Amino acid sequence: MSKKARLILAIVILEAVLAGIWWYLAHFGMANPDRVTSDFQTVVGQTMGMAMGGLLGLGVVLFFVAARNDRKDVQNKAPR
Repeated sequence: MSKKARLILAIVILEAVLAGIWWYLAHFGMANPDRVTSDFQTVVGQTMGMAMGGLLGLGVVLFFVAARNDRKDVQNKAPR
């Protein structure tokens, strides 16, 4: 499996975990309105959105690094 494929798989899994946490917190806030502040949903949405967006942005940069490393590996393995 190439480094690009492993990176994509890892990013998808991490994004799914973050989405699950977001889903849990959103439902917790709706189910327990007396235990959370009035701006809980907004804060959770902004925080989790920023975390997921930041991870995705970092994933794009890491994807280009992984692609470069895959190209270097192919060049080093090629017979001369």
